[in-house]
Amino acid sequence: MKDPYHRPARQPLYLSVRDAVLNRIGSGAWAPGDMLPSEFALADEFGVSQGTIRKALDDLAARNLVVRRQGKGTFVAAHTPERALFHFFHIVADDGARELPTKSRVLSCRRRRADRQEAENLKLDRLDRIVEIRRIREMDGKAAIAETVCVPASMFADLDKRAIEEVPNELYQMYEERYGITVHRASEKLRAVAASHEEASQLGIRTGTPLLEIARIAETLDGRPVELRTSRCLTDRRHYQSIIV
Repeated sequence: MKDPYHRPARQPLYLSVRDAVLNRIGSGAWAPGDMLPSEFALADEFGVSQGTIRKALDDLAARNLVVRRQGKGTFVAAHTPERALFHFFHIVADDGARELPTKSRVLSCRRRRADRQEAENLKLDRLDRIVEIRRIREMDGKAAIAETVCVPASMFADLDKRAIEEVPNELYQMYEERYGITVHRASEKLRAVAASHEEASQLGIRTGTPLLEIARIAETLDGRPVELRTSRCLTDRRHYQSIIV
């Protein structure tokens, strides 16, 4: 009899169930914020025990793809400022306090042709268009991050047509709610750079001041890159912190 889950040899059954749930989330059958069927209903649907379902959901919860709410059920994770803080923003104060940038000042939002590196990172054809957002982000009421965000224009069709004032501080929440695109993971590269004359003017510092550059590629659940973000951060009272578990 053919394995209904097409799982590799010796792969635990709960991982096959987890992957099936992931496929439904990725396809949009269960959208961010949706409540999943009960463990009993899922066990009946997949033909496995409730213990197997529970283990599969535990794995998804550990990966922050679903959220368990006591007495209510299990929900597909949705982007909130709290989720952005703990999973996608790693700049913390030297005393350990964690906070998101409180405000963003958008300098420009425009459509243009992707350059070679942008096309490569976003897996686009060389002639494809992107939407570029340039902004300054504040922490503790002061300019702290000079940021450039690039996304495929084909996936964010009207983003460049919106007024600058309409571009929110929390982009991932906007991606999800307005365009149906959920960022599930991101990879980052760090390096030290010197502030350009333009960045120095924007951040109120001297040209050549050391900045921490964070180059991020954000992906959807199925591994499709949807954002290239370059953040140049002041770290005189802050540092980058990543927790490995």
